[in-house]
Amino acid sequence: FRGGAELLFDGVKKHQVTLPCQPEPWDIRNLLKWIKQNMLKERPELFIQGESVRPGILVLINEADWELMGELDYKLQDQDNVLFISTLHGG
Repeated sequence: FRGGAELLFDGVKKHQVTLPCQPEPWDIRNLLKWIKQNMLKERPELFIQGESVRPGILVLINEADWELMGELDYKLQDQDNVLFISTLHGG
């Protein structure tokens, strides 16, 4: 979490998580639900909108824009690095 997004997660920028086993492969859609239920500490409306991230949150999967990877439908692989960067700035 970068660009201020980490403030919604107790100020912690980097999390290494092991997702629980489930019958279907994990995708970004399910990851976001899991993050909201298990990691997000405050003001979920600043991170989640509907079942996706809010506009202004850049999502990178292994350093590539998630738009190139299938966005919410991307199937997570072991050791994937998912980065959320807030591009919203006050002023």
